[in-house]
This record gives sequence, C-alpha cells and structure tokens, in this order.
Amino acid sequence: MVPAASTAASERAMRNEVTTVHATEDCSAVEGRVVWAPQRSLWWFAMLAGGVLAVARHASWGGVALFLASSAVTLCLGHSLGMHRRLIHRAYACPLWLERVLVYLGVLVSMAGPAGMMRTHDLRDWAQRQPHCHDFFAHRRGFFVDAWWQLHCELRLVRPPRFELPAHLANDRVLMALERHWLLQQLPWALLFFALGGIGWVLWGVCLRCVVGLTGHWMVGHFAHRVGHRSWHVDGAGVQGHDVRGCGLITFGEGWHNNHHAFPGSARLGLYPGQADPGWWVLCVLQRAGFAWDISLPATLPPRAALQALEPSAARVLDAAAPTPCCFSRSTS
Repeated sequence: MVPAASTAASERAMRNEVTTVHATEDCSAVEGRVVWAPQRSLWWFAMLAGGVLAVARHASWGGVALFLASSAVTLCLGHSLGMHRRLIHRAYACPLWLERVLVYLGVLVSMAGPAGMMRTHDLRDWAQRQPHCHDFFAHRRGFFVDAWWQLHCELRLVRPPRFELPAHLANDRVLMALERHWLLQQLPWALLFFALGGIGWVLWGVCLRCVVGLTGHWMVGHFAHRVGHRSWHVDGAGVQGHDVRGCGLITFGEGWHNNHHAFPGSARLGLYPGQADPGWWVLCVLQRAGFAWDISLPATLPPRAALQALEPSAARVLDAAAPTPCCFSRSTS
C-alpha cells in the first residue's frame, strides 16, 4: 500500500511546489471592503435556530451522544486531517480513496467545498504573510465585529491575487462534485438521523453540530491571531500565530497555531510537551495501519530564513535525530 520511492518523491515534490495564490506587485492585501454574504449568514442563523430547538425542546442523551460523536468525526478526521493537513498542506500521503473520504467528512463541517476551503485558507495565508493586511484577515477588530465579519460576511479585495486550483484537484471528479453540492451533503445524514431518532436527532446531529463547528472554528482563529504564547516569530509577516492553551483536545490540535505558522507543512501541530494533538494521534494509527506515509515534520521541512525561535528550547523540534515520527509520548519528536 505504501508507494514506491519514486512515487513518494513525486508526492513530496508536488506538495512543496503547489501554489494556488498567484500575486503580482499590484496586488494588495489591505484594500478591500467587507460585505454581507447571504448564503453563509442565513445558513448560520438556520443552524443556530435548529441548535436552540435541539437543546430547548429535544434534549436527550442520545442527541448529546450523536452531537459529540458526529462533531469529533467531522472536525478531527474531516476538517483537521482531511481538509487542513492533507488537502491544503499535503503534510502526509495516503490512498486516494482515503483522501476523498476525509475531505468528504470535512465538507460536512459546512464551511465550504474543497476548492472553497483552499481558496479561503490560502488567500488568508498569503495576506497574513504580507507586512500589512486588512483587519478581516488579521482578526484585529473586536470580538463581536470579528464574529459578524467571519461568520456572516466576506472580504472583497480591490486588487486580489489570482487563485488557481492545482490540476490534480481540478480534475478530480469526486472533489469537484463535492464542491458543486457541498451544502447538500447534509441531507442524506439528516434523513438517516430522522429515521433513527426523529427530528431531535436531526437538530442535534446536523444543526447544532454545524453551528458549533462553524462558531468554534472562528473563535479559535480569532484568539489564535491575537493573544497567546509564541515560541516562533516569522519575520516580515504582518500577522503572527499564537498557541491557544487549554483547547488542544477540543480543537484536535488546531489550537497550536504558533506552531502551525512556523511550520505550515508539518503534519504534527502539537510539538512540545503537554500540547495535545488528537489529529496527530489518529494519523499515527493510520500510519501504523499502512494508510498514511511520507509524513512531514518540522525537521523534514525546507528551512525558512524568516523563521526565528523565541525560546532556546523551541528549536529542538528541528533536531534531525528526533525519534520516529509516530509516537504517542509527549516528547518533542
């Protein structure tokens, strides 16, 4: 199941060379206006209404269990492992069928389709790496203004860079079908939950799950770009990432955002002792089962001249002699 050396090398080369955002000197990450996004906003309000009904009128232990299980699967396997670490950053390799399954689970979070997720993520990354960028990208506005912007609006730049989906994704019929019909993917699960537990299960397993996932994703991004511990600094970047301590488990590792800004291509986000990273733990299981390989870590990534360690102990993750990548210990490997 693990590819030949030449295939692995090809995957690694493709991973390092893929560029989706093409900017010129005329592009600006600052000039733009925030406008209301009706589909995004109305979807959030609809899911909120369903979530409130779930708690107020259809409370049950079965509904709670369904909410917790479906949230864990879609956020950990789907968003973190599928959309973020695999589709966007290609931080590990896996069979095509598994990639499609994980991305499908990520679509169920209801943020966007595969291409939409890549566009939003990569444009934000590009803007944050500029010396200056719009407050929308930097989460600089107050808590409630940023909530409105991120959950209900979109930024339209005056001179945006060009986004181009990589050919291997643009030609993937499964992923492009998910892109066209990403919101409709909730329907089969709503029907299944209704058949198993009635309207209450639909409200807990779809509505509450979606609104909590969407809101939680924004909250992590809000705090992770404003306050918190930092082990690394990226010179020249107008926005720095911060580690949101205390939420490693519930974010499945995504809260260690300073680590991610420092090493975007790393499959492991929790790099230091005490930094829980459930997404990494799942990836370890997949590797041991033969379903994941060619896993990128800070020590195997190309060096970044702009990256500066703020703590002497931070650079230990760059030790090429670190133990085997997949282990469940809290070491710095």
